[in-house]
Amino acid sequence: MNTSTTNRVALVTGGSGGIGRAVAERLAQDGLAVAVQYAGNKARAEETVEAIIAAGGKALAVGGDVADESAMSAAFDAVESAFGGVDVVVNTAGIMILGPIATFDLADLDRMHRTNIRGTFVVSQRAARSVRPGGAIVNFSTSVVRTQLPAYGAYVASKAAVEGLTLTLARELRGRDITVNAVAPGPTATPLFLDGKDDATIAKFAKATPLERLGRPEDIAEVVSFLAGPARWVNGQILYANGGLA
Repeated sequence: MNTSTTNRVALVTGGSGGIGRAVAERLAQDGLAVAVQYAGNKARAEETVEAIIAAGGKALAVGGDVADESAMSAAFDAVESAFGGVDVVVNTAGIMILGPIATFDLADLDRMHRTNIRGTFVVSQRAARSVRPGGAIVNFSTSVVRTQLPAYGAYVASKAAVEGLTLTLARELRGRDITVNAVAPGPTATPLFLDGKDDATIAKFAKATPLERLGRPEDIAEVVSFLAGPARWVNGQILYANGGLA
């Protein structure tokens, strides 16, 4: 592994599958060394790392619960030790549990908010201390914050919190030359989105956008690539990547 601090380095949470894996692979294609963070599926994270290395990139896997500040401190330390520093942090780690607000299980609410809110906060906090000048922090929201579909209330509450955190952190990092933005995907063909939905529901979501298809993980990774690299004048923004979903 090249440990030169002149090379840009990214840490991608939730990087073992879905959007996270697509982001990790795209950033590696862009020339960044990539740390693939995972919580429970080490094998999938290592598969992502192997795919990046096979394509000529540099990568390693780091484990730990994103909501555990000690685990994330150790993860950042491991990345800095291996690659010399951190320039880009992408928070794709998240869970989605659906249900009406009136009957939503509060244990599920706590579990989802622990990952989506506390996890994003913990990682963003360490990123704010560690990311080098010229770097970027990219968090993940959802287009449902704007569309407000029934059964998404608890999930939307967690992602609305992420948006507030993102916009505030961008302003707190004044003078550091670090951008902080969030990506808000629309319906994207990942296991997180497809789980529990029948074919008719999936087709309805696909038709909802003017492009008449679901997003692909690669579509979202393209937006992250833009924010992580050339988009130095985009800061403190929520970018909706949803094919034109109203």
